[in-house]
Amino acid sequence: MATDQRKPLPFIANFAAGAIAGVSEILTFYPLDVVKTRMQLETGKAKHGMAGTLSAIVREEGFGRLYRGLVPPLLLEAPKRAVKFAANDFWGKTYMGFSGESKMTQQLSILTGCSAGATESFVVVPFELVKIKLQDKTSTFAGPIDVVKQIIKKEGPLGLYAGMEATFWRHLWWNGGYFGCIHQVRSMLTPAETQQGQLFNNFVSGSVGGFVGTLINTPFDVVKSRIQGTAKVPGVVPKYNWTYPALMTIMREEGPTALYKGFLPKVLRLAPGGGVLLLVVEFTLGVFRNALGPPYI
Repeated sequence: MATDQRKPLPFIANFAAGAIAGVSEILTFYPLDVVKTRMQLETGKAKHGMAGTLSAIVREEGFGRLYRGLVPPLLLEAPKRAVKFAANDFWGKTYMGFSGESKMTQQLSILTGCSAGATESFVVVPFELVKIKLQDKTSTFAGPIDVVKQIIKKEGPLGLYAGMEATFWRHLWWNGGYFGCIHQVRSMLTPAETQQGQLFNNFVSGSVGGFVGTLINTPFDVVKSRIQGTAKVPGVVPKYNWTYPALMTIMREEGPTALYKGFLPKVLRLAPGGGVLLLVVEFTLGVFRNALGPPYI
């Protein structure tokens, strides 16, 4: 059956494909996320680059430290990625219906990606907060449960949503760049005639999307790390509180390049990671289509 005549897969198939892809990506690239967070939490002039930070962690804290905080994102990745792709599918169909378009356009792809990212952000905040607390070099928490207990004890349940606004902007801009680029790059590539060619196109478009999304959202990621990594002191207004004022504070005190701290490990993770993500999603959806048979294939 022609691609445009295939019946869309049910929600559960998109949910499962996103979950499988997310777990695959996090297990492959997690140490780079630890390095990125360490670089972003460092205020003032950067003392180490990516290689220096990586070697310092291994030398001073042991190789296992590169996987500290893995449990929260691992628990999160399945629902996070599932929500990302399911929301992208939902918003895409919704906006196409509103606009009367029969095919996804570049503008609709960007709007869809931003909406999916905004939706995703509401799911990820508590997990991201726990991860940042554990990845911090000065962390004394015994583990994820200890982080949650301490935050609730000191700040109440809403304390788990510290950095919500920064996370919203981080995910909105990354998803807009990611899904918008995927659409554009796919239209520029030679149409694949084989399954291997399709997987290659998906990897290339996903990698380019991951790079552009990272380029756009890294400043917001730096702010999010600063907000979530700073301990709150009763009666003291946090230095990093709201996203856009915090962007100005960092740029004024540390220079514009500080907004891109951790960019290299972040892009090394999310560019190929974006390719792996899309490749696994499309491959898994293909397996589901073949298993379900007509009218899905």
